[in-house]
Amino acid sequence: MLKIRLARGGAKKRPFYSIVVADSHSPRDGRFIEKVGTYDPLLAKDHADRLRVKGERVQEWLGKGAQPTDRVARLLSAQGLTKWENSSNPKKGEPGKKAKERQEERTQREADRAAALEEAKSAPAAVEEPAAEEPVAAEPAAEAPAAEEPPAAEEPPTAEA
Repeated sequence: MLKIRLARGGAKKRPFYSIVVADSHSPRDGRFIEKVGTYDPLLAKDHADRLRVKGERVQEWLGKGAQPTDRVARLLSAQGLTKWENSSNPKKGEPGKKAKERQEERTQREADRAAALEEAKSAPAAVEEPAAEEPVAAEPAAEAPAAEEPPAAEEPPTAEA
């Protein structure tokens, strides 16, 4: 399949693109069939040399079935050579399959936790019965330390003058 696409040239941090017709399987900056224009993104948007295109050659390649990439179609539509429509991808912002599974697990855990809290709040009597047995066993232990320790004598207040 033939593509009309950008081939990058220029130095580091100084991009310059050639608009080329190439096989879709060839590398981005590799072999191409024909150079049909140039694009210099560093020039001002209203500058005449920002985009230079051989219009009749582009029309000929489009007639032969060459497909422009999205960026090239946008540039060519500014020249009036092709019609470019903003592509719509409704699933773009949608989370992936793994993220959906993790979210379902998280909501399930939160629901289980909330159900456990509600169950604990609604059944306090079952919790109080074992607690009532524990103080009976704990009473002798609570009295034993009090019997061993003598009561603390309170010191009378002293007046310092």
